[in-house]
Amino acid sequence: MQIALYQPDIPQNTGTILRLCACLGLAAHIIEPAGFAVSDRQFRRAGMDYLDHLAWRRHDSWSAFEDWRAAQGHRLLLFTTKAATSYLDFSYKADDILLLGRESAGVPDTVAEVADARLRIPLRPGLRSLNVAMAAAMAAGEALRQVGHFVQLQSEGA
Repeated sequence: MQIALYQPDIPQNTGTILRLCACLGLAAHIIEPAGFAVSDRQFRRAGMDYLDHLAWRRHDSWSAFEDWRAAQGHRLLLFTTKAATSYLDFSYKADDILLLGRESAGVPDTVAEVADARLRIPLRPGLRSLNVAMAAAMAAGEALRQVGHFVQLQSEGA
């Protein structure tokens, strides 16, 4: 399982998501341009020393990420408030990539159209969206539960 962040805006959210990935053993991808430099103090502070325990990759552009993904053959699952399918009603695979959009704008239609599935986290009526780090945690939690990842972590003594 992997998490990809499309042009993230907020270094603290990105650092938090990368820390989540490190703790759960997920690979992570940052699709540039980001709204901050990877050397940003707030990004490093949010990720803390967990960034040293993480397999992560930066992609210079959406097309570079898509070229990499096509070569690897991974399914791309977009989490968006515009989706009709609940993330709870979807069957995940261990090699899926969970894609989250920019905090300020989500993803453009051209990116959404490429996704193999578009999924939403149900919210109370009248409320727009969750913080992207919270959405990443919920999405990863359900996907990893379905594929038995937590059972594996428990057996490893984590």
